[in-house]
Amino acid sequence: MTGVIDWSEAAPGDAMFDLAILTLGHEERLDDLLAGYGAGADRDVIRAWWSLRSLVASRWLIQHGFDPDMPGCEFDVLRSRMQEP
Repeated sequence: MTGVIDWSEAAPGDAMFDLAILTLGHEERLDDLLAGYGAGADRDVIRAWWSLRSLVASRWLIQHGFDPDMPGCEFDVLRSRMQEP
């Protein structure tokens, strides 16, 4: 078996940020991830991290000629956050 560990976003901080990065753009997988994570996970904090990460990444993408408005990209994540009750 082979695996790859990507440390590009490794840093001390809020564990909810890590869970948000793992599920960014894949909210349908959040329930499974949280079931494995156990108690202590805060869905609202994870959703807030999704929004912040999308905003920060959008600026970089625009500055470097990418389109964060493509389906499944950062602006889709932000729009989905606005449509929730």
